[in-house]
Amino acid sequence: MKILVIEDEVKTAKFLKKGLSEGGYVIDVAADGLEGLHLAQEVDFDLVILDVMLPKLDGWQVLARLRATEQKTLVLMLTARDAVLERVRGFELGADDYLVKPFAFSELLARVRSLLRRSTSRPQEILRMADLEIDLMRHRATRAGQRLDLTSKEFLLLTLLARRAGEVLSRTLIAESVWDMNFDSDTNVVDVNVRRLRSKMDDPFPVKLIHTVRGAGYVFEAEP
Repeated sequence: MKILVIEDEVKTAKFLKKGLSEGGYVIDVAADGLEGLHLAQEVDFDLVILDVMLPKLDGWQVLARLRATEQKTLVLMLTARDAVLERVRGFELGADDYLVKPFAFSELLARVRSLLRRSTSRPQEILRMADLEIDLMRHRATRAGQRLDLTSKEFLLLTLLARRAGEVLSRTLIAESVWDMNFDSDTNVVDVNVRRLRSKMDDPFPVKLIHTVRGAGYVFEAEP
């Protein structure tokens, strides 16, 4: 499988190319947004790893132009920007996943593999499970046709769980992805917010989608 890395930091680009090549992928690298956009439009890549802070065209512009031409290549945003609203913006523009620097390469590789397992399917603007529907472009979610009143962080949490449906996500991963924090065992922010999301998204409905995996985290899937 072919991956395009659009990254202007030379050390980071070399690190990603080396690690992903050792993982069996064919890697091309672009050092600015304009070159990256051209390659992404001209070459059939399975995945684009896209930095936000780029010369010539930034990552938002590259992503927006790709999606404006109905380019459906999977895009993993890779950036030092860690504000929740920045992540929401990325998903609204059509990003498929989002990873904040600094990151562990093992997590990046896991994200890449997870995305590429879905590469034979067209990237969705709407995620569905049971009677839940998440409209990524409009930033809204409904169950059984009822609009869910979610905060931006609750929507980001729900989107994270839904995009990685069937995977057990640890509290550490959730805390880092949604709240930009290293998980502290004395902090119950993840459990509290999952409980709040459940009260809006699961409790009023017969089919439960968020499940606790004791000692491991949470998994998003319909009850059998």
